[in-house]
Amino acid sequence: MSERDGLADGEIVRRILDGETHLFEVLIRRYRTEFARYATALVGDTDQAADAMQEAFIRAYRSLASCRDPQRVKAWFFRILTNQCHDQRAKLRREVSLNGQDATARDRADAGVERAELRAAITRALTQLTPEQREAFVLRHVDGKTYEEMAVLLDTGVDALKMRVYRARDALRQHLEHLHD
Repeated sequence: MSERDGLADGEIVRRILDGETHLFEVLIRRYRTEFARYATALVGDTDQAADAMQEAFIRAYRSLASCRDPQRVKAWFFRILTNQCHDQRAKLRREVSLNGQDATARDRADAGVERAELRAAITRALTQLTPEQREAFVLRHVDGKTYEEMAVLLDTGVDALKMRVYRARDALRQHLEHLHD
């Protein structure tokens, strides 16, 4: 780990805006694993999630000067990524409906029919959630965030997030009930 990896986010942003643009790589390294997990869970396709993440980092870099609170650049990045994931999901839905193909067909060939069907069922169930419920569920149950961490990232209250997660779990339970039979 280099000295620059230990810098606070706000200091990195300040230095990037002062011309040390190579420091943006530190922010990417710092958040890419967590953001990749989140994007994959939100989009439902690894390749599409990678595209969303790459585009989000490009957009963040181009508009870094508009980040009002550099100390909270992670939450700012997170919002850009979330918006990009929603755009990517919409694009994927359009492509699937135009091609008339199931997006999990590639998975069946790689992982076996039973596992692919389970994954497809979960992905379909996740797509039935509202975007807010899906975000909250993924952050809580995929990324393992606390409600307090989620509140910072999503800029909303803990009680609202608890309700979103509760409703998401309830909706998923209803969508996945047939798997127990």
